[in-house]
Amino acid sequence: MPALSHGLPDLVTLLLIEDDAEDAFLVEELLAEAQKPPKIIWARSLAEGRDRFTAEVSCVLVDLSLPDAMGLDAVRQVTAMAPDTAVVVLTGLNDVQIAIDAVAAGAEDYLIKQDVDGKLLARAIRYAMERKRGDIAERELVEQRLIREETARLEHGLLPTPILHTDALVHQSTYLPGREAGLLAGDFWDTIQTADGAIHVLVGDVCGHGPDEAALGAALRIAWRTLTLAGLDGNGVLRTMDSVLRLERGSPEIFTTLVTATIAPGLDSARLYVVGHPPPVVILGDDVEVVTEVPSGPPLGIFPDMEWVPVDITLGEPWSLLFYTDGLIEATVGDGRDLLGTEGLIRLVREQGGIFLDQLIEQVKTMHADALTDDLAAVALSRR
Repeated sequence: MPALSHGLPDLVTLLLIEDDAEDAFLVEELLAEAQKPPKIIWARSLAEGRDRFTAEVSCVLVDLSLPDAMGLDAVRQVTAMAPDTAVVVLTGLNDVQIAIDAVAAGAEDYLIKQDVDGKLLARAIRYAMERKRGDIAERELVEQRLIREETARLEHGLLPTPILHTDALVHQSTYLPGREAGLLAGDFWDTIQTADGAIHVLVGDVCGHGPDEAALGAALRIAWRTLTLAGLDGNGVLRTMDSVLRLERGSPEIFTTLVTATIAPGLDSARLYVVGHPPPVVILGDDVEVVTEVPSGPPLGIFPDMEWVPVDITLGEPWSLLFYTDGLIEATVGDGRDLLGTEGLIRLVREQGGIFLDQLIEQVKTMHADALTDDLAAVALSRR
């Protein structure tokens, strides 16, 4: 809508719906006195006005006594025809209640023909356009707020809820989306315990950032949980997730790294698949090290018909495992030229004397000297 100035705004186009030729001529004469006279499109009926209405019309002047619409019905039909355009009633009906009802029906103003002069009419049109602009801006703000709230509810509903039925383990998790105001990211995690007592952990990372990657990460996590609860494991799960990735990704360049672990019901051993992903950190007694230096195979989405090699470890008692995405170890530290790296992560765990996830993340943030900008998902499991 054009910006306001003295008199009428620049380049204003009005639609005048008026069946009386003399009254239409009078409106044209009154507005001709403005500093910048508007372009006036004259229609003798509502039907003709509907045909002649275009997106360039900034304000509709409508009479309440038309051949095909009378009274408030005329206002309702005009506002339905032009919901984002200012509407001013210009009529000979000097009735306060009708004026109130007309504004309630959507008109921005109500003018009596015999009381109008050029300045009053131009000012009324200008104010009506500004009120409509304010109404549209307020409506858009409300719509944006509702969309944000609905998006937040949807994203929150897609976040995992761990399923654990044992008190023998301490479970910690951290999830930090890198995108601003987002609750969901391309990184994902999950933890579930199946009926046989085994504990299953997943941490993964879809390459890229944004809502598309977040949606893909959620799809992969839900696929993993469904397959695991159905009794599948190992390469059967990974190959199905690879198929899901290829079907759901937006382009063939998208790949996903992940690590899965199945901890035996006795909690004394685990089988892991490190699929192109940073290796988990394990604490066995006083030893802190990575589970393996050799991955099980490449990320999902790279090569078809892959066979990933399992990594079997003996845990004993007590023990701790830390699974994480690269957002943790690729944080810059010091003067900003070095990455924390796996060695730096192991050093922090040793200094803490264990895996205390919240403290660990805060320490990395402090070393980074700023908020972490990459997505981050981490899960820690410790046997009591």
